[in-house]
Amino acid sequence: MKKLVSIILVVVLLASFSGVALAGVGNNAPSGKHYNLNIIGVPKDKTADMTGNNGHRIFVKLYSKSKIMLSEAPADEDFKVLDANGTNGSAWFQLPDPDPTNSGTSWYSVWARPVGKPGGSANMTTCATDNSTGVPVEVCSTESYLPVRETPSKGKMKFEDVSKYLLYIYVDLDGNGKTERYPIFDEALQDYFWSYNNNGLKVLQLRFYPEVPSTVPDAYE
Repeated sequence: MKKLVSIILVVVLLASFSGVALAGVGNNAPSGKHYNLNIIGVPKDKTADMTGNNGHRIFVKLYSKSKIMLSEAPADEDFKVLDANGTNGSAWFQLPDPDPTNSGTSWYSVWARPVGKPGGSANMTTCATDNSTGVPVEVCSTESYLPVRETPSKGKMKFEDVSKYLLYIYVDLDGNGKTERYPIFDEALQDYFWSYNNNGLKVLQLRFYPEVPSTVPDAYE
């Protein structure tokens, strides 16, 4: 029995160091290499120029709406904060095209959990601009991520796969009463961004896992 347990532990350790994803361990996040991004709610607007400082954090308003504009990464780059200050109107974040063919399976995934002082919530939605009629119209996905920082009695906050909320937008562009799925940077829309409506959430942790794909629904009625 002890030998069997030892073998299992060795397999787990080897998988972890080789980048193989092991979901559901500890905080529920996959193992393996990933990019960290913290979205930090602050009570006062930032005044410093944070363009191009490439930290792993973005500041947003603690009790208001902020925009995180999305920029498609060049072929030789991946995830990067281009402008960390979202309190002055909009921050900028660079990331690769997650699903170039709109297959419904992204080649990387996004996992999230709210942390920090208990209390607070937010609403995070992928939006874009529809220019199909010649008049720019802002459209937002029907599916939103709603992180809530629970009290300590609820237990430790765990990560969850939020790829369908942050890497895709579900909208009804053809007016048939049914939403269609579009990955961010799909040519059907332009100027993709995350609308972050904060209600006191101090910190939202995001992790981007290049070796962990995610499959999302085709559409929502």
